[in-house]
Amino acid sequence: MLTPQWSGLLVLALALAGVMTAMGVWQLSVYRSKTADATAQRAGAPPVALQSLFSIDEGLPSKAVGRRVTVEGSWGPSADQVFIADRAQDGKNGFWVVSPLKLADSGAVMVVRGWVPTVTDPAAQAPTGPTQLTGSVIASEAEDSSDDAAKGRVLSSLRIPTIVHLVDYRVYDAFVVQTAVGAGAVPSPAPATVVPPPPPTDHAGLRNVAYAVQWWIFAAFTLWMWGRMVLDAHRSPPDEETGDQVGEPVEPSGTVSA
Repeated sequence: MLTPQWSGLLVLALALAGVMTAMGVWQLSVYRSKTADATAQRAGAPPVALQSLFSIDEGLPSKAVGRRVTVEGSWGPSADQVFIADRAQDGKNGFWVVSPLKLADSGAVMVVRGWVPTVTDPAAQAPTGPTQLTGSVIASEAEDSSDDAAKGRVLSSLRIPTIVHLVDYRVYDAFVVQTAVGAGAVPSPAPATVVPPPPPTDHAGLRNVAYAVQWWIFAAFTLWMWGRMVLDAHRSPPDEETGDQVGEPVEPSGTVSA
């Protein structure tokens, strides 16, 4: 292995493997760049009507999460407003205020209007009347809060499956985090604005991930081939079989030569 021939082949194999590894890293960086761009484009797209993304009869599609939307309608009954506990804002713990907004054409959408330090805060008072607002679509949280429905209007997590049992009308399978009010009365005082959670990663360019894995497999294969060649070249030859010489007559056992 220390001879010039095998040392030279090792240097060549390491160089090829290094280039292939770098190509794999480059392909992975291309994937991350495409993913970040696609996610930013979705979050930064101009707002569209919520109903244009999906209907109340559909589940929330992944492409709609993080999109900015406009919704127009009238605020629902104040008794249907709920609070989501354990929400941090500026280093303080409080509650998200979630109010139903009934749409003109179908059902309602639950709107995260903002944050309050306590459920008795004046800013937590439910709004009334027509309104038109802009916000970002977010999905239900994973934590189950079905047991909270029997305990009142303070829930532990933001979940549509829990809220549908608290109201007597249909609701969209999504929440809208309010960011601006375009029309209608704005309560004063109003809940503190909540920053919408970052949108989920839009996995664009998955083909580049496959290319990266291929390059890394090629790099590993190159080093394996060098090791295999070394083993094959330096493997001990098999022991020669011992036996009678070819062509030498062998007398049958038990016979007497003349």
